[in-house]
Amino acid sequence: MSTALQPRYRRVLLKLSGEAFSAPGGEGLDSSQVAFVAQETRQAASCGVELAIVVGGGNVVRGTVLSKMGVDRATADYMGMLATVINGLALQDALERLGLETRMLTAIEMRAVAEPWIRRRALRHLEKGRVVILAAGTGNPHFTTDTAAALRAAELGAEVLLKATQVDGVYSGDPLQDPAARRYDRLSYVDVINRHLRVMDATAVTLCWENHLPIVVFKLREPGNVLRAICGEPIGTVIAEQSHDTG
Repeated sequence: MSTALQPRYRRVLLKLSGEAFSAPGGEGLDSSQVAFVAQETRQAASCGVELAIVVGGGNVVRGTVLSKMGVDRATADYMGMLATVINGLALQDALERLGLETRMLTAIEMRAVAEPWIRRRALRHLEKGRVVILAAGTGNPHFTTDTAAALRAAELGAEVLLKATQVDGVYSGDPLQDPAARRYDRLSYVDVINRHLRVMDATAVTLCWENHLPIVVFKLREPGNVLRAICGEPIGTVIAEQSHDTG
């Protein structure tokens, strides 16, 4: 990758799913994958952007799965929020071992391990050049971590929401099961909602729409892709006001 790349955005919100912290197809934490995510984060932070990261927890606990097993939905969602804290701590440790200064803020207070979510405090950390890790979702059940990412991006004045996934963009179907699935280069928020594209839940997409916040969906497990997305390279699918892709 060229060293001449320049960041397109000044402040970025990166959304990492729980799958980012586990081996492909696996569960739990995988040390090599956590190290890879940390290296990608360091590379992105080194270009001078203000970086906040919202982490998911599906590799540890999935609230939707627990609720199907009979666990009360709100309780299951709170368990999922605690799972995101485990991932956040793993990422924080890996980043600090690489020499980055970090702060983790959680939507559920747990002062022994992280600071409570306070918007002004998070902004101050970003302004000081610290990588800000945001865990425990919104702190409320019935909301996904994608919605938490959209909400935090709006609150922090991020210029883009980068959603790192297991595939290289948004497809018309599941590319792992449907070889005829088509990848979109660009979509509007309306396209995503009307076509029921399973990239983010409708609440998250609508929140980005209302705040004129573009979303870039790209493949995480391609070295250098986080930096490429920050620099505006066409590596995935852009979701924004207007679509130039009508297929």
